[in-house]
Amino acid sequence: FILCTVVVAALFLFSGVSIAQTWRPEKPINLIIPWGAGGSTDQVTRIVAGELEDALGQKIVAVNQPGASGSVGTKTVMDAKKDGYYWASGAAGDLGTYIVKGFLETKIEDWHLYLDVANVMVVSVNPGTPYKDFGELLKAFKDNPGKITVATAGEVSMGAVAIEAIKKNSGIQYKHVSYDGGNPAVIATVSGECQVTPQLAVEQVDMIRAKKLRPLAALTDEDLPVKGYGTIPSIKKWIPNMKGLPSYFGVFVPKGVPNEVVQTLDNLWAKSIANSAKLKEYADDRAAVFTPFYGKAAQEKAFPFIQFVAWL
Repeated sequence: FILCTVVVAALFLFSGVSIAQTWRPEKPINLIIPWGAGGSTDQVTRIVAGELEDALGQKIVAVNQPGASGSVGTKTVMDAKKDGYYWASGAAGDLGTYIVKGFLETKIEDWHLYLDVANVMVVSVNPGTPYKDFGELLKAFKDNPGKITVATAGEVSMGAVAIEAIKKNSGIQYKHVSYDGGNPAVIATVSGECQVTPQLAVEQVDMIRAKKLRPLAALTDEDLPVKGYGTIPSIKKWIPNMKGLPSYFGVFVPKGVPNEVVQTLDNLWAKSIANSAKLKEYADDRAAVFTPFYGKAAQEKAFPFIQFVAWL
């Protein structure tokens, strides 16, 4: 009996299959992307799906189902049978605050989090403005309260969270101009319709490289390296007491699914996703941070941002 056990364990070891990976799906998995095609959530989630398909031996069908700040698609997963064949995706900051916004009766603790990247906000200006660094912009905000235009994707967007965090830590006033998405807010700043945008780096990076936006500060604890551009200084250089606000994105599986589903995904995240060259390349190219966390570590990483947004 002991010899047989050793042989079986050795077969698992040398075949590259983990004993913890006990779930082999028998039909395609539905991965709901609660935002439109081509956006930051859509891009990274489809990469993750591709990395997991071979390991699971089953097709992962990515379905875009936007609406109500991501809550429509998320509700589809909440209402589905908890058998492991329906996954959600997006920003943990959204998932953890739907209940505060009145969208969905769910909390972050109701989900198994599988994070892939953290997107960070960057304060950028139109190159035609006179602001050469964030210190100059900060002074202009204070000298002209409520007059400098700031383009964001709306009241609950990452850009709005960024500018409100700056306001909270510096006392500035600004003129908020809301657009239907991060890309339109960025384009509005590029065109000169607005002076400033604090949207996600992933939404700005192409315009930054093309020198159509001038990045002044990253809402990070450390300076942010941007491939093909250089380094964007941390906002802590000017507001030392301000903490970085990384927004963690990933795949979310509702609690109540079979334990073998969770064990398998935990194992795949620790091996396939944590060592994914494609995800690392994506993060490097899009000025994001590669963050393959799951389980308790994922909850701990995501909660500070959720907490800040909820109070905001």
